[in-house]
Amino acid sequence: MTINPQLLRLEGVYPQRQKEYFMQRIKLPAGIISAPQALKVAEIADRFARGVVHLTTRGSMELHWLTADDLPVVARQLATVGLISRGACGGAVRGVVCSSLSCAGAPRLEALVRLLHRHFSGNPRFENLPKKFKIAVEADTAGGRHLIQDFAMVPVDITAERLTFNVWVAGGLGREPTPAFLFAEGVTEERIIGLVEAVVRVYTAHTPAGKRLKHLVREIGRDEFIARVLAEPAAAEALPTFPSLSASLVPAVATPARRIDVGVFAGELSGSELAALAEIAANQAGGILLVTGNQNIAFHVDPTADLDTVRQELVYAGLPGTSRRERVTCRVCPGSHECLVGLGPTREIAAELVAKLGPAAVKLTWAISGCPNSCAQPQLADVGIVISRLVNEEGERTHRFDLYRGDGSGAFAAVVGQGLSREELLKAVAVIG
Repeated sequence: MTINPQLLRLEGVYPQRQKEYFMQRIKLPAGIISAPQALKVAEIADRFARGVVHLTTRGSMELHWLTADDLPVVARQLATVGLISRGACGGAVRGVVCSSLSCAGAPRLEALVRLLHRHFSGNPRFENLPKKFKIAVEADTAGGRHLIQDFAMVPVDITAERLTFNVWVAGGLGREPTPAFLFAEGVTEERIIGLVEAVVRVYTAHTPAGKRLKHLVREIGRDEFIARVLAEPAAAEALPTFPSLSASLVPAVATPARRIDVGVFAGELSGSELAALAEIAANQAGGILLVTGNQNIAFHVDPTADLDTVRQELVYAGLPGTSRRERVTCRVCPGSHECLVGLGPTREIAAELVAKLGPAAVKLTWAISGCPNSCAQPQLADVGIVISRLVNEEGERTHRFDLYRGDGSGAFAAVVGQGLSREELLKAVAVIG
């Protein structure tokens, strides 16, 4: 099979650190996957991906260790259950995320996510972008996730009969963490698609290849950027919205007490565990699973199902989420285990930290990123750790870490330590715990 890296990226495929292998990302709007789809992913993982599924911080799934010959087979198998990952990587509109699917207005937010997903995914107008473009719909600003998006929408009043949104733009993490700024207030739902289109067009027309939207805003200033976007005809366009029978898959009243979150340490789930979760969801949770922003699996148990019975089924199936390690909220990227740019073994470091802290680790949220690209979102955790570089000491390469601490305000966590050795990092987190 002839490999064109640029085209493969548009199909959600990246090469791994191991030259003969590839990663396939599976794009899931709002992190939602049906039980039949999850079973298919589990089957593919067992056959092609060494029996492991990686859950991402943007509610996607990834399959690693695929060969070039595996890629078309895996893509066809995913397509049989409606999983098309066009735009999951590369210069395109990525999967639209929503980490707010337990709030009272969750179905309305999910409906907007699906509308945006249908419009932008696979649309050639939005595939030749300078770099990735990330969209999110969130119920509020509490978690700070709206600050790391290229375009984020937060409803002014989730209980209002007619939703309007505050729009935040030009956020991002990576080597230059930049919080999004408030672009507009009270934008009606009918204007959202046109406004996203206008922002994307300005971004594409004025940004050099390889740069995010935050780069353009930094170069020309907020006022000039806003003026250029509002000069686009699409910015004022109002598209009619109509109710859809299939717009939402989450419960109309999502009772938090009936939501079960299954802890998945470092986002690594076996194919057999995913299959077992899919079977439980099919029988007890309307056939729907959620991949959360903390790399766990969640589902809303049916009103007629017994919660204790469902929890017991999880135990009988030997599923994750019961040990202390799996109860720790610890977001972890693949790091040097598989990623081309990963500087260190993130999963090993995460396990070492949790073991060092013991029960105290459960009290805080953690995030460990294998490089300054910050895919694990360390700036949004109580404790964030970035493997910032490799240095030579007496002829040996050793890791250096940057340590972040959040203050619970929803703003980005602050750097409290830079260039720490592994021993220094362990001492620093032990004091935090």
